[in-house]
Parts: sequence; structure tokens; C-alpha cells
Amino acid sequence: AVVGIPSWRLHLLPPGVCNLLNPAAIYANNEISLGDVEIYGFDYDYTLAQYSNLLHSMIFNTARDILIEQFKYPEGLGKYDYIPGFAIRGLHYDVQKSLLMKIDAFHYVQLGTAYRGLKPVPDEEVIELYGGTQHIPLYQMSDFYGKGPSLKQFMDIFSLPEMTLLSSVIDYFITHGIEFDQVHLYKDISDAIRDVHVKGVMYKWIEKDMEQYILHGDEIYAVLNRLVNHKKKLFLITNSPFSFVDKGMKHMVGKNWRDLFDMVIVQADKPNFFTDRRKPFRKLDDKGSLQWDKINQLEKGKIYKEGNLFDFLRLTGWRGSKVLYFGDHLYSDLADLMLRHGWRTGAIVPELETEIRIINTEQYMHSLTWQQALTGLLERMQMYQDAESKQVLLEWMKERQEIRSLTKNLFNPQFGSIFRTFHNPTYFSRRLVRFSDIYMASISCLLNYDVNFTFYPRRTPLQHEAPLWMDQLCTGCMKTPFLEEMVHIR
Repeated sequence: AVVGIPSWRLHLLPPGVCNLLNPAAIYANNEISLGDVEIYGFDYDYTLAQYSNLLHSMIFNTARDILIEQFKYPEGLGKYDYIPGFAIRGLHYDVQKSLLMKIDAFHYVQLGTAYRGLKPVPDEEVIELYGGTQHIPLYQMSDFYGKGPSLKQFMDIFSLPEMTLLSSVIDYFITHGIEFDQVHLYKDISDAIRDVHVKGVMYKWIEKDMEQYILHGDEIYAVLNRLVNHKKKLFLITNSPFSFVDKGMKHMVGKNWRDLFDMVIVQADKPNFFTDRRKPFRKLDDKGSLQWDKINQLEKGKIYKEGNLFDFLRLTGWRGSKVLYFGDHLYSDLADLMLRHGWRTGAIVPELETEIRIINTEQYMHSLTWQQALTGLLERMQMYQDAESKQVLLEWMKERQEIRSLTKNLFNPQFGSIFRTFHNPTYFSRRLVRFSDIYMASISCLLNYDVNFTFYPRRTPLQHEAPLWMDQLCTGCMKTPFLEEMVHIR
């Protein structure tokens, strides 16, 4: 029997819905033929180089110690350790209200996913804080790059330790009755996390033990080598410094890794690289030292620093849909390229692998099917308003909410799935669909497809195209053969 699902309901899951999803598949938001792609571009961190979660603990601990030693925060914070699985990517943080929360595609807070510190905030309080609604007005929401007047969206994987540190510090202050300025606290923690990156501390950890921190290196070599063998041009644009990228690529691909790339650009300062025309390219020598000559062409095998996309396009002529660029940050890596320059884009979403494995479990499938069936019953039977029917409807609504919570907790007890609120896509999902043609768990997923493969997105029904009951999609037919039995379940 499946946990939480009575055995008599198991027959409600039709045979056709049991096809398991493949965690190593590539999923399409937009039709794209790889045969039309001549040039492949890549980000480095969390795109070519996938990192172990051990890195999150190191970032958390170091930033926590910076707060204590340099910012003079209470030493009691030293008792807090990183909590794996506390936060998920794509959450919003309301600086003035000290609220970390998940918001859906329609700007509504998903109730039950608002946290102040390490403790959930009651739904009633969340609604009261936003003037009697769960809705966050558009002007408060994040701008194009996830930064709004009062809300910050955490979009990259490095932000997981930042969210956990933010929650831990707030938890300490609240528990000890210490007053704090929300803006200062948020800025201090952001600065401490930034120092871990900017001062090169994280780079040193990874360089010291690449076997432990870098994952799937052999698969990256296979992807790049196959593309080059099929006459594809490759380029790399990363914010990381050359010495760090060079050591990582030598570890994954080999000492001659640069021979695979037509262009390598480091310390690019994305997203400014894509929008600011002012910074010219600078050439680095083989040891990573800066050169002073004016750049009139981008040469194969050479390393360049900074620069901007407009000069890149002018010097290479690589425009439009013949270019496919992969990155993990929807804003910094992909948004401008798709919307302003017409490149095709691929999002790397490592969480996809875990989420698909959960979706493939019997517990998830049965929970979802019964939830859909209950939703259909509520919609169909709501016109019956006698006392007995009202009681049944209330019980169904309560059970539906219980199943929703159970389904959410399968992904993450605090915040649920990064892709979904109870029935809507998350704000993260909305941006994923908007800014990427295809998305996948890792670059290695490309190995499962021919270099000329065409990805066709599934035609998912709009609401007016769907059957009357959304749960009929689960049965794979327009009729619901068990409808009459379900009406009498109670």
C-alpha cells in the first residue's frame, strides 16, 4: 500500500498514466532543431562544472564566521550549522518584513510557505501583512533581474546557503529578543556571502579537492568532444577568473581543453556583459596576465576578459537562432540573450533530477490522481446546497487540502517543489518557460540525443481547450467511468 493513500483508491490510477518520466531527458518549452544550431555557448559554474552540495556547507560556515569576526555579529551564531534541504531556489525575500516565501506565477504567496527565520508564519499573519490578500503588487515584485524595491528573488544555486544563513540569523535575533534593522541585516549577509566568492575563498576550496567538489567531469568531456567532432563551434562566457576555470576544465576535459573552444571569456561581469556596451575586451596571456593591446578580432585559443555582447556579436557575426547558449541563472545567463538577441537558450536545472524521481513515485502519482478527482467532484457537486451535501463538500475540501500538503512535503517540507505551488506554476517556472527554449538537469543530457535532434514541446491544453474536468486528463479519456461510484464514496 502507498503511504497516506487507502488501498481502495489505488484502482483510480489508470494504466496509461504510469509512464515514468526520464530524469536525464531534455524538456522543450519551444520547438528547436539542433540541426540548425552551429554554435554552442556555455556558462561555467553549475553549467559545465556541476558542484557537490558539500560546497553549500562551506559557503554557509565561512559567511557566518565573516559576520561574527568582521561584522561583529553575536558569537552565538556560531552554533548554527547549514541545514541541507531547508530552502529551495526561486524563493522571494521581503526585506522589510523579513519574510522568505514562495510566490506563484500570478504573484500570490503560497500559504504555508512563508518563513520568518526558521519558523513558518501563520497564513492569517501573512495575509494581514499584505493588506488582507496573498497577492504581492507588481511594483514590489522583482525587476528583470530578480531585484525589486522590497523583494529579492534568489535564483542561483549558490543562493541556497545565503537563504539558510539569512533565516538562521533572523532566528537567533528573534529567539534572543534582539532588535535589528531588516535592511542592514540583509545587506550584511549579502556582503558576507559575496566576500566568499569575490575574495576567492570558494575557488581555493574547489581547486584543492576537485574530485570531491566537481561532479560528472567525464560526461562534460564527452559532450564537448562530440560537438566538436560534428563541426560545431564552442564558446565559454563566465564570471569566474581564468586560473579557476583553467584548473577545473583541465580536471574535467584535459590539459588541451582550450583546443575545443573557439572563444573563452572570463570575468565577464554578467548580466552587465549582455547589456552594457562600455567595457572593451582585454586579452590574457597563457599565464592569465593582462595584455594591453586593442582587440580588433577574437582569436581561437585565446583568453579574453570582460568585454560586452555587442562587441562579441560584431567581431564574431554569431547572431540569432544558430547560437544555443546554456546557463543555470535564468536572469544573468539567459533572459537578455533570448529576448533581445534572438539566441536559443538552454537552462540547466539540477533540481529537475530529484523532482522527477519524486514525480515517478507511486505515492506522488496516487496523491495527484486523487487530488484531481476531488477537485473535479468539488466543481461538479458545488450546486448542491442542502445541509448534508454541504457537509460532504466541506469534508472533500479538507481532504483535498490535506493531500495538497502531503504532495508538497514530498519535495520539500518547508517550500515544496521549485516548479509548482499547489495548482499554479511558481514564479520560477514562469521565468523558466519565458527565458529558455529547452531545460535539463545537466549538460550531459545532450548525450542522450542525436546532434540533429528536434525537440517538440508537448501541446498542453489551455483551460478552454481542456476537458470539463482536469482529472479526466489523468484517465486518458473523455468519460470518467468511476464517476457514479465516486459520488457515493461518502
